[in-house]
Amino acid sequence: MSDLTAKFEAAVTNSKNLNERPDNATMLKLYALYKQGTSGDNADKKPGFSDMVGRAKWDAWNGIKGTDSDTAKQQYIDLVDSLS
Repeated sequence: MSDLTAKFEAAVTNSKNLNERPDNATMLKLYALYKQGTSGDNADKKPGFSDMVGRAKWDAWNGIKGTDSDTAKQQYIDLVDSLS
């Protein structure tokens, strides 16, 4: 396991134990970075208007399309560190 992957997995664990729940925009950023870091570019179909949460998540993830996996993981780590 690479050092980056180990730090990323630790950040994922730490994100679940934050003292305070981040605002919705930060939560969407965390979601998008996690998905980009673990799955790559968004290839899912865009949810319909009735699924507002799913659509917000899709938009956030699609908004960072083209970001490579390692960069997304590092940005996730940095964001979780800044919230701790």
